[in-house]
Amino acid sequence: MKTTLHKAETRGKADHGWLNSHHTFSFASYHNPERVRFGLLRVLNDDIVQAGEGFGTHPHDNMEIISIPLSGALAHKDSTGNEHVINTGDVQIMSAGSGLYHSEYNASKKEAVNFLQIWVFPKERDIEPRYDQRSYDPDDRKNKFQLVVSPEKESSSLWINQDSYFSLTDLEKGSSIEYKLHNPANGIYLFLIEGSIRAGDIQLNKRDGLGIEDTNSINLTAAENSQLLLIEVPMK
Repeated sequence: MKTTLHKAETRGKADHGWLNSHHTFSFASYHNPERVRFGLLRVLNDDIVQAGEGFGTHPHDNMEIISIPLSGALAHKDSTGNEHVINTGDVQIMSAGSGLYHSEYNASKKEAVNFLQIWVFPKERDIEPRYDQRSYDPDDRKNKFQLVVSPEKESSSLWINQDSYFSLTDLEKGSSIEYKLHNPANGIYLFLIEGSIRAGDIQLNKRDGLGIEDTNSINLTAAENSQLLLIEVPMK
């Protein structure tokens, strides 16, 4: 098993006043040649956007873009006619495909929004742009994995144009859980949203990331109540 540890404090940082962002991988003005991506996982940004502020209309193409609000709500609008609010508990996916324009703003005029913005390279290029979002019950991920994104079109998860699987779990202190890969050739990227867990023999704390390759499964044990995002992604 091969592992790559990214401690929270080693992430790239950008503070624009209206936006405070931490970049796990190279993004915008932050460039680290050793941290460009993990397999086909290209971007994992931890963004805080101040009340009433946001990202103006800008283009994307040929990228699978997932947004997960951790607190607050996002207002989304794109050139295909979609206009939605994404609340805490929701997961959004946008297949940029052959190209579109979109904007994302804090839906509140009073409180900041904190969300994860994640990009994955697509399996098929230049598909028709597509948007979807769903709400997920946090009770359905207590001490177990809740699949929220997958390549399985006929499931309760959001469909992604890639052989990638996103799962959330809320682990109670002292609980253990095993994740078995859908494809042993894939890698796993763990991002600890809150808490403290042990992945194999590696300790992870809040906002730490860990890439894992060359394994069929991984065991996780919570040292305290914890929230975790697990991304299974092709390595090439």
